[in-house]
Amino acid sequence: MRIATYNVEWFDALFDDAGQVLVSDAWSARYNITKAMQLEALGIVFTALDADAVMVIEAPDTSRSRDTVRALEAFAAAFDLRARTALMGFSNDTQQEIALLYDPDICDAVHDPRGPAPLVGTPPSEGAPRFDGTFRIDLDIDATEDKVVFSKPPLEVALTHKASGQTLRLIGAHLKSKAPHGATSRDEVMRLSIANRRKQLAQAIWVRTRVEEHLAAGDPLIVLGDLNDGPGLDEYENLFGRSSVEIILGEDDTALYDPNAARALARRIGPQPTSARFYISKEDRYLQALLDYVMVSKDLRPKARRWRIWHPFDDPVCWRTQELRDALLTASDHFPVTLDLELT
Repeated sequence: MRIATYNVEWFDALFDDAGQVLVSDAWSARYNITKAMQLEALGIVFTALDADAVMVIEAPDTSRSRDTVRALEAFAAAFDLRARTALMGFSNDTQQEIALLYDPDICDAVHDPRGPAPLVGTPPSEGAPRFDGTFRIDLDIDATEDKVVFSKPPLEVALTHKASGQTLRLIGAHLKSKAPHGATSRDEVMRLSIANRRKQLAQAIWVRTRVEEHLAAGDPLIVLGDLNDGPGLDEYENLFGRSSVEIILGEDDTALYDPNAARALARRIGPQPTSARFYISKEDRYLQALLDYVMVSKDLRPKARRWRIWHPFDDPVCWRTQELRDALLTASDHFPVTLDLELT
């Protein structure tokens, strides 16, 4: 079984309000790329992935006039993808949803959120609340309770592999530390940046709390998505001691595993795996970073056959296959990450 995570930059801009793909020469939200070009590239990438389930990060919007599931299923139909049934959880206000696109012939999937539902006026409960609720934590050890919410609530999925009958728990996440908007001085930039990163780490603690609940229950678990963070990624990591990636991975017997994260954590200087590529206009260069992960619980490690970052320059097959290489660069500023599991 192949499971993937893929952050598709401004996927929503490629659909009309009826959820139909916009194949046109109009510019997409990606620089110097038309909607038709990006759609064609995405079709090539999704076809090449041939995944049984794809956690789509920055999926098309759900709102009063738009529908994530309708748009993703129209996209799958347009390119005759096996993964043609879409599932989403709690919608958000960012036009960047988290959704699962899967092959219904291979697996069944349901949105299965855990934790107590948010109720007005109720006291905090033990453990992690539902991801559309509020997480109460003292972020700065000042004996004052902080209330944390997700701008993009993680998607919790019970995924059942039909052939083996095994059910996996998936948590699709998109953690993001907001830019210091509104700051007018260096001190304000630093203050807002620290506050935003503190909130992101609190969200990571929230996810990790849910992880520990699943591990205690013996659930096979995969946490996947764009964590927008990693070892050595910015100057604020030393201030807090750990990145959100390290918090979610955990330690010792309850640690999750991702070989790319493990390699990056073990080697702060020198070549490291990367899953995203951004143009830095002020410096006229590209920045590469490891932002996308597929983390598995200890019981799934013996069944894991291969992790693969579909990087157009680092993966030999992607590099040699010009159509795929070009499509990966056109489709998004992130590259897919896949995990092959042997479920029997």
